[in-house]
Amino acid sequence: MARYTGPNNKRARRVGFSILETGTDIAKRPYGPGQHGSDRKRKPSNYSVQLTEKQKARFMYGISEKQFKKLVNESGKMKGVHGENLFILLESRLDNIVYRIGFANTRRAARQLVNHGHITVNGKKVDIPSYRVKVGDVISLKEKSMNHPAVLASLEKVNKRVDFISYDESKKQATYVRYPERSELNADINDALIVEFYSRV
Repeated sequence: MARYTGPNNKRARRVGFSILETGTDIAKRPYGPGQHGSDRKRKPSNYSVQLTEKQKARFMYGISEKQFKKLVNESGKMKGVHGENLFILLESRLDNIVYRIGFANTRRAARQLVNHGHITVNGKKVDIPSYRVKVGDVISLKEKSMNHPAVLASLEKVNKRVDFISYDESKKQATYVRYPERSELNADINDALIVEFYSRV
């Protein structure tokens, strides 16, 4: 399936959730798209609720259904809580780490930075957005990309970074110091419902 390249706010309104995690994508019209989007009153089924939770996470991280299902299956084989493991795998994607560092102000922009070869992991160029970053890995910009205008503009907007990433401003590089705890991530997604969704399909 081709990657979605349409407007984020349309997807955000469909699931009633800010997939940019800023609230700007649903601020103007906080209801579903379409002519009946503002007057849907029917109580959703359990399946619909579970599907919506799954779509929230998938849209937020910007990955295909095939990739998402693969991560769900893999996280179920890991030790620990299934839903929490899923979020650890999602957060460990290189495009997400680049976004968390602040090199890009959206995950879509972060994916583009990685695809275009601007990012290195432990000193080696990596241009695969789904590359899994390991604890202790050092993520940086290529030497020629240190003054990339879009990156500089994004870094200027960073107010606070997540605690599981340490950042060296002088070198423009970050270290993935530990896996995130579920409490540090978006609380508006119910990971248990995502696991339930895939257990029934």
